Amino acid sequence: MLPEKIQVRTIINQEATEFLCEPRQSLLECLRDVVGLTGTKEGCGDGNCGSCTIEMDGRIVTSCLVLGVEAEGSRIRTVEGLAQGNELHPLQKAFLENAALQCGICTPGFLMAADALLRHNPHPSEEEIRFWLANNLCRCTGYDKIVRAIVAASKTLQGEPAQ
Repeated sequence: MLPEKIQVRTIINQEATEFLCEPRQSLLECLRDVVGLTGTKEGCGDGNCGSCTIEMDGRIVTSCLVLGVEAEGSRIRTVEGLAQGNELHPLQKAFLENAALQCGICTPGFLMAADALLRHNPHPSEEEIRFWLANNLCRCTGYDKIVRAIVAASKTLQGEPAQ
C-alpha cells in the first residue's frame, strides 16, 4: 500500500504554492523533488551542516529537519527568492566577486543565513558574522572569503563604497 499524500498550501518565494507530500518527507525533499526548487542543497541530512538553510516564517531553519507537512500555511523563502528577476542579490554578487564558493553545496545555506543576519544587523562585525554562521559548514573554501563577501555585501546594501 502506498503512503497517503497530504496536500500542503504555502507561500514560497512570494508565490502561493500547493504540493502533495508523504507525511515522512522533509521540507528539503519537498522543495527539491516535488516543487522543483533545487537551489537548496542537501549536505548531511541531519541538520549539522546548514546547506539546506531556508527562511520559514521569518526564521532560518534547516529544511532537512522540518517535515513538508509542517509548511502548511507558512511563508518560505529559498535561495531562489534572493534574486530580483535576473538581478542577483548583493550577497550573491559579493560571493562571486570574493570567490567565496567552490563546489557550491554549502553556498545556498550561507547565503540564506547571511541574508537573515544582514536584515537583523546591517553592520555586523567579523566576530558577529562568524558566530551567526556557526551552523553552516564549508569543506572547500574555508571561511575568510565568505566573511569578506558578507562584509562587502553589507556595505553595498548600506550604500557604502566597496573597498
